[in-house]
Amino acid sequence: MKKISVLMALSLALLCVSSCLTGGKKDEPKFDETFLYGKWQSGSLFYSYASNHTGKTWDEADDVTEDEAMSFEWSLVNAEFTHIYVTEISASGTKASVPKVYTVTTLTQDTLVYEDDFGKVFSFSKVK
Repeated sequence: MKKISVLMALSLALLCVSSCLTGGKKDEPKFDETFLYGKWQSGSLFYSYASNHTGKTWDEADDVTEDEAMSFEWSLVNAEFTHIYVTEISASGTKASVPKVYTVTTLTQDTLVYEDDFGKVFSFSKVK
């Protein structure tokens, strides 16, 4: 009988510990990626996101138009927002992928806000 009581107490203690370890874990925010589709603007800077996870960016202040935009691939997993740029790094045509990872804080049909690991905040409005 004593062994059963000890086993029950031990089982209860393990249950409490496992509940404490998982109970404090916050759910990561999840955003609807379909809100990204389309063109976004922040001053003279533009980003365009397509449903096939490709995009392009250009800055009219640098006299770059949408037709001359830099292409990239993107993904949104929970709040992690990644842009992957493919660039040539040498005259021989060697290509390299350059990822930029952000954390989305706001994504609605009209507003996109994300920040980088250094705390720089980027805020965009949907172009109608």
